[in-house]
Amino acid sequence: MPPADLERTGSIIGTISQVFQSRVVGQENLRLTLVAALAAGGHVLLESVPGLAKTTAASALASSITGSFARIQCTPDLMPNDIIGTQIFNYGSSTFTTQLGPVHANVVLLDEINRSSAKTQSAMLEAMQERQTSIGGEVYRLPDPFMVLATQNPIEEEGTYVLPEAQMDRFLMKEILTYPRPGEEHEILDRSTSGSLTGPREAVGTVDLEDVRFLQEMVDAVYVDPAVKRYIIDLVFTTRGSGPRPVPNLTQSVRVGASPRGSLALMRVGQAHALLHGRDYVTPDDVRAMRYGVLRHRLVLTFDALAGGIKPEQIIDAVFHAVPMP
Repeated sequence: MPPADLERTGSIIGTISQVFQSRVVGQENLRLTLVAALAAGGHVLLESVPGLAKTTAASALASSITGSFARIQCTPDLMPNDIIGTQIFNYGSSTFTTQLGPVHANVVLLDEINRSSAKTQSAMLEAMQERQTSIGGEVYRLPDPFMVLATQNPIEEEGTYVLPEAQMDRFLMKEILTYPRPGEEHEILDRSTSGSLTGPREAVGTVDLEDVRFLQEMVDAVYVDPAVKRYIIDLVFTTRGSGPRPVPNLTQSVRVGASPRGSLALMRVGQAHALLHGRDYVTPDDVRAMRYGVLRHRLVLTFDALAGGIKPEQIIDAVFHAVPMP
C-alpha cells in the first residue's frame, strides 16, 4: 500500500475520531468499534443500560460524515413500510408515487430495535443484508456507504421482541457499553456546567462519502497472510466444538458456535483494526483485539451456561487461549 494512501487513511480516521471525542466522553472501545465497523462496511449493535451515550455516539459518528443520517425510534406499532417506504396515490394524476423511507440514508440509527415487532425487524435486517428495498415491485438500492447502528436495552423486557440469534448474526459487531470511570463522569459534569455537553452539534470537521468509500477500499487492500486465515478458521471451528485443540466440555456451554459469517467478520475487522493502526497487513493481535465484539453475539449458549452465569466473553477467552497463535 503506498505511503500516501496510508497517510490519507490516517487523516480520515483522525477526523472521525476527533468529532467523536468532541461529543462523547471516554468510551474508547466504542470509538474503535464504530470506526472499525465503518471502515469494514458493517453494522453495529449497541447494548447498555439507559444513559450511556448510545444514541449520542451514533449521531456523533454520523455528524463526522457529510452523508445523510436518519434516526428511527422503534415502537411495537412500527410497520415495515414506516422504515423502507411506501407508495402514495396521487388523486390529481391518478398515479402512484414512491415515498422512500428513512432507511435510505448513509447512517441509520435504530433506537431500541428490540421494541419493534419481528416483522419490522426482519424488513430492516433484509435491507441490511441485501442493501436494497423493494416497494411496489420496484427495487431501490440503498446509498453507498450504508451503515446501521442499532441500540437495545437489556434490562427492560416488557413490550420487547428479542432479536433471534440468526438475525443478530447480521451485525458485524456487538458492543456492550459500560459505566464511565470517575474521572470521565467528572468531565461529563464539567461539560454540562460549561454548556458544551448540550451545545451546538456542528462537527469540528467532516469527511465526505468519497473518503469513506476510499477507507473501505483500503480495508480490502490490507494483506491477510494464509497463516492468519488458518488461525481464524481454527478459532471459529473451536467455537463449534472441534478445531486443532478443542476446549474440554465446550459443548456443555455452547449450543451453536460461530457461523462462516463469523470467520468473515474476524478477518474483516482484523483488516480494519490493522488499518486503524497504520498497517497494511494483519497480525494475530489484530484478530484478537476486537474478538468480543465480533463473537459475543454469534455464540448460542446452553441453558446450563445461562443458568450458571457464564458469559460469552469467558468462552471466547477459553477458545483464544486454546488455539495457538501463528
